[in-house]
Amino acid sequence: MKYGMNLLLWTGELNDGLMPVLESLKSMGYDGVEIPLFNLDLDYAAWGKRLDDLGLARTAVTVRNLEDNPIAADEATRAKGVALNCRTLDCCAAVGATTLVGPYHSALGHFTGSGPTNDEWKRGVESMRATAEHAGKVGVMLGVEALNRFECYLLNTHADSAKFAREVGHPNCRMMYDTFHSNIEEKCVRTALHSCADVLCHIHISENDRSTPGSGNIRWKENFDAIHEIGYDGWLMIEAFGLALPELAAATKIWRRMFATEEQLARDGLAFMKSEVAKRRG
Repeated sequence: MKYGMNLLLWTGELNDGLMPVLESLKSMGYDGVEIPLFNLDLDYAAWGKRLDDLGLARTAVTVRNLEDNPIAADEATRAKGVALNCRTLDCCAAVGATTLVGPYHSALGHFTGSGPTNDEWKRGVESMRATAEHAGKVGVMLGVEALNRFECYLLNTHADSAKFAREVGHPNCRMMYDTFHSNIEEKCVRTALHSCADVLCHIHISENDRSTPGSGNIRWKENFDAIHEIGYDGWLMIEAFGLALPELAAATKIWRRMFATEEQLARDGLAFMKSEVAKRRG
């Protein structure tokens, strides 16, 4: 098992001021970090070298918006979405991120007033297949993320994202599991994880209030039991949000501070994940 921390708790992009945080995460015992890839103009090769020197492996996360929606009826809009996904994959390759996760299958926070149409689903699969072909060329795995019904409408359950990945049908397209979204959308955690195990490549560990894992109401026993049962042995990546980024606070609807410090959240979250895994490995 590999243990990581999503950097969105501190920043929307890599910057020099983040170095003490990265050094602290390494000293705590983290294996790696998840890098926000929204600004695609940074020197990611140089950052890859800096992270190598720290001994931190990495994955990455990105999103798509309405102007580059991969399921849009407009062909030019879809093409822009695919192009930006592919450019993001180039940044992953440069920084040494092995997996790109997130809801880059459709526009984040956009709704039509109904569920996805057959045409939208088909366009999404086609756009993701084109993205996956590029992912294969640059050696990065896609971990498509389902979000709860209040954040998107194309993929809401892990059965949705598993079906989506299977229909894309490319070895570089899989899906990820998120405990926060699962807590909202899944009737049975065990069923959700078992039914997507064949295409699962990444897991976000996120509390029900997006703060310190283990401090809230996520069904942690069921989650870690099922993770153990399916033999998952990849990244357990903490995804927690605070007030550091106003634009992210607005997107995640977080208006109050729910932890003492970011460092304490990271330290306690890592101890929690490791203890839960250890319980099941004897």
